[in-house]
Amino acid sequence: MKILIVNAYDTIGGASRATYRLHQSLLAEGVDSKMLVQNKKSNAFTIIGTKSKIRKILINPFRPALDHILMKFYGVKTLFSSSYMPFSEITKQINQINPDIVHLHWITGGLMTIEDMEKINAPIVWSLHDMWAFTDGHHYDESYNIYKSYCDNEPKNFLSNKVFDRKKKTYEKIDNMTIVGLSRWMRDCSKNSILLRDKQHLNLPNPIDTSIFKPFNKNESRKLWNLPQDKKLVLFGAMGATNDPRKGFSELSEALRRMTISGVEFVVFGSEEPKTPPSLGFKAHYLGKLNDDVCLAKLYSAVDVMIVPSLQENLSNAIMESLACATPVVGFDIGGNSDMIDHQQNGYLAEPFNTIDLKNGIEWILNNDNFDNLCNNAREKVLTNFDSIIVAKKYINLYRGILDDHK
Repeated sequence: MKILIVNAYDTIGGASRATYRLHQSLLAEGVDSKMLVQNKKSNAFTIIGTKSKIRKILINPFRPALDHILMKFYGVKTLFSSSYMPFSEITKQINQINPDIVHLHWITGGLMTIEDMEKINAPIVWSLHDMWAFTDGHHYDESYNIYKSYCDNEPKNFLSNKVFDRKKKTYEKIDNMTIVGLSRWMRDCSKNSILLRDKQHLNLPNPIDTSIFKPFNKNESRKLWNLPQDKKLVLFGAMGATNDPRKGFSELSEALRRMTISGVEFVVFGSEEPKTPPSLGFKAHYLGKLNDDVCLAKLYSAVDVMIVPSLQENLSNAIMESLACATPVVGFDIGGNSDMIDHQQNGYLAEPFNTIDLKNGIEWILNNDNFDNLCNNAREKVLTNFDSIIVAKKYINLYRGILDDHK
């Protein structure tokens, strides 16, 4: 079985990390898996970059920027992709590789046009890392009302209408396409959307290697990160952790300022210390960007609770990683968070955007008499549902079923 995973990047961003983990888990199960990306940064031989030197040098660097210019021209505030840039030639390379199945992931950022999809010869599996596949070009809803029904995104201007119509015409021409919602929430949104409701849908999560993301000794982990041994540590982290509004740093800051527990310190990764740090009422440690999974696992192991206050979330890598390291997680009850966090069993699901309840959740974890049980439940949740071996086999069964249906 020959699988080609297609993603804009191999190492940049949460979607890329999740995609690469699936690729690795398939290889570990003996699957002939390759990954095709627009911008290859790693040296892994199973990852294929753009073949054309002209495209690599003259076209690839500018494709995301040109899409971004269109977004600004139409006054779009959140991430929007028109996927309209010509001369991608990506489908030509896909068909030359001649896989049994093409598994699409995050395909915007100039990787391919919408119309390129209908030129792919093999059956398509498409894992949705955000909402772009079934909206008018937005990756998420601008209003953040993600707990309401808004899957039938109504186009609002010429560009939105154009993107919506192009998707509709293209999807109607594709028979062999299976949609994977990484969370139950994303699956349901897509399944109920105008654009993709006629396609087959299922829910399969991202995998995680639990031999890497595992509990380490808390005291030794704190020594490694030069963190205090005698404090309760609250962790927060994401790409652009303190400057992306969707990540909820403002809401978290408000929740932390309401806390009355003493002996607490705050730890942030994914962001450098701001020039003017917010006043949170207690000391904060800013660790910057982390790229090494083992160091990241030891950071999760060093703290007492992980906070993921995202306003919009599909299936958070950070939640899964923290739980795998036996560290309870607090987050809003939105998106796919409830797929991983079992309320008051391995973490706390706060009422959406309610900073008082977010504060209550943090204090509930830190003051919990059964803290060790929370930690054990966190690890067990991941071992049972998200371990790379378990998830890889589910994807293999999906691929085999599709190939059997198209013999």
